[in-house]
Amino acid sequence: MIRFIASLSAAVICASTALAEPAKVYQEACQDCHGANRLGGLGPALIPQTLKRMRGPKLEKVIRDGRVASQMPAFSDSLSDEEIKSLAEYIKTPLDEVPPWGEEQIEASRHLNEDYKPVEKPVWSSDPMNITLAVETGDHHVSVLDGDTFERLDRFPTPFAVHGGPKFDPKGRYVFIMSRDGWVQKYDLYALQEVGRVRAGLNSRNIAMSHDGKWLAVANYLPNTLTILSTEDLSVAEVHEVKGKDGTPSRVSAVYQAPPRESFVLALKDVPEIWEVFYGPNPPQMGFAHDWRIEGPVKHPSPFPIRKITTPDYLDDFFFDQSYEYVMGASRSGEGGLVIDLVIGQKTADLDLPGMPHLGSGITWKYGDTTVMATPHLKDGTVSVIDMKTWKTVKRIETLGPGFFMRSHENSPYVWADVFFGPNKDAMHVIDKQSLEIVKTLRPVDGATVAHVEFTRDGSHALVSVWEDDGAVIVYDAETLEEVKRLPMRKPSGKYNVWNKITFSEGTSH
Repeated sequence: MIRFIASLSAAVICASTALAEPAKVYQEACQDCHGANRLGGLGPALIPQTLKRMRGPKLEKVIRDGRVASQMPAFSDSLSDEEIKSLAEYIKTPLDEVPPWGEEQIEASRHLNEDYKPVEKPVWSSDPMNITLAVETGDHHVSVLDGDTFERLDRFPTPFAVHGGPKFDPKGRYVFIMSRDGWVQKYDLYALQEVGRVRAGLNSRNIAMSHDGKWLAVANYLPNTLTILSTEDLSVAEVHEVKGKDGTPSRVSAVYQAPPRESFVLALKDVPEIWEVFYGPNPPQMGFAHDWRIEGPVKHPSPFPIRKITTPDYLDDFFFDQSYEYVMGASRSGEGGLVIDLVIGQKTADLDLPGMPHLGSGITWKYGDTTVMATPHLKDGTVSVIDMKTWKTVKRIETLGPGFFMRSHENSPYVWADVFFGPNKDAMHVIDKQSLEIVKTLRPVDGATVAHVEFTRDGSHALVSVWEDDGAVIVYDAETLEEVKRLPMRKPSGKYNVWNKITFSEGTSH
C-alpha cells in the first residue's frame, strides 16, 4: 500500500513560473515517508520493482487525490498537474542500483546483543500471561505493561517504523518485532532486554511465527522474497525468491501462520496465487516420481516446500476460519471477496463484500447456532457480518465512516470497531454481539484519531489508542464502558496481550 505522510515542506510547495525538478519535488514531498533513496521507510519503496501494477495515470491519480484507507494524502493543492506528472515519471525510473539483499547480506546485518544475559524467571512479579505491549510510533519505542495494574515495566527502542504486529513465541517469553525497512528485533520479556536484530529485507510487510516457535517468516516487498529465520539466533534458514507459476516476480503482501497445517500462507500482490509454505517435519507430498512404487515420493529440495494455488483474482488480504481449512480473501480492488479451500486448492464460495473489506482485522464469535466473522470496510462506513457456515452476509452494520481495526474477547458481549478514516476518526463504536447493533459510541478525545483495541487476558478491560504524538492508551472497564485510566504515550498504535495472542483468543485478529 503506497503511503505518504504530508510533511510541512510539502505543504508549502506552490506554483511558480518554472517547474521544480522532480527529484527536488520528491525530496520535499515524499522522502520523509519513502526514504531519501526511494527504498522506503514509513511507506513502501517507490521504484518500479515495488510499484508493479501501479502504472501511468493510476500513479498520477494517487499522487493527486491521495489513497483511500491509507495515510497517503492528496497533493493536488500543493503540486501542479505538470509536477505530479513529472513526479510519477521520476518514481517509475529505475534506480541506478538496487542493493542485493539475499542470505549473505542478511547474515552480515545480524547483530546479537553482547550485554544480553538470560534469566531463569521474570525480573518482575506481574502475571507473565497478562503482559501487554503498546507500540509507540511517535518515537519508535514499545512500552511493556502489567495487564493487571497497567504499570509500565519497561520502555525500549525499536527499529524505525514498526509494522505488521509483534509476534510472541508459544511460551510468551520472547517477542519479535518487525520494521517497515526490514529489521527484525528479538526481545526477552522476562529479562527486559533486547536479544538481537537482523535485517531480513529492504522493505517488508509483516512477520508470522510457526506454531512450534522455531521459525519466523518475513514477508518482503523488496526484494520479492520470503525470508525464514531461526527464532533461536535470528540466523537465515532460507530466502525464497517469490515468482508466480509463469515466472512473474511478486511482492508478498502478507504472511500468516496456519497452525493445524504446520504451514505459512502467503498473500501475493502481483500474481493471482496463494502460496502455502510447509515447515513441519512431515510436509505433504506434492507430486510423485515417474514410478512411485519403485522410486517413492519426490524428495523436496527445500526444507520448506511450497504449494502454489491459482486463484481467480489477486488476493492480498486474508482471514482464516477456525480450522484453517478455508481462507477468505479480498483484493484491494474492493469489489468483493471469495473463499478458497486450502485442502483441495479451489474456490468454494463468493463473498458479498463491497467497499474494500479489511479481512486481516476480522474477528469471530458465536452467534446463535453458528459462528460469524465481522470485518470493517476501508472505503465505506460499514461492518459486514458473515455466517462462517454459509458464507452469506448476515448483516451490514452502518458506522460513522471507514474503519481499520476490530476487537472483542470471549468474555465480552461487545465488539469494538474504530472509525479510522474521515471526519469521525475520534469515534469508537461498541457493538452488541447478539443484536448486532451499536450500543454506544465513545469519543474520548475530540478530533483525535482513536483506534485499535486490545483486551486484558480475562477480558475485563479494553485498551484503546489515541493515535496522536501527544496521545495515550486509555483503559476502559469492558463491561460498564467507563474510563478507568489514561496512560500518556507517543502516538501509540497497536497493543498486544501475550495470552490473547498465543492462545488465538476469540475476538483477536490472528
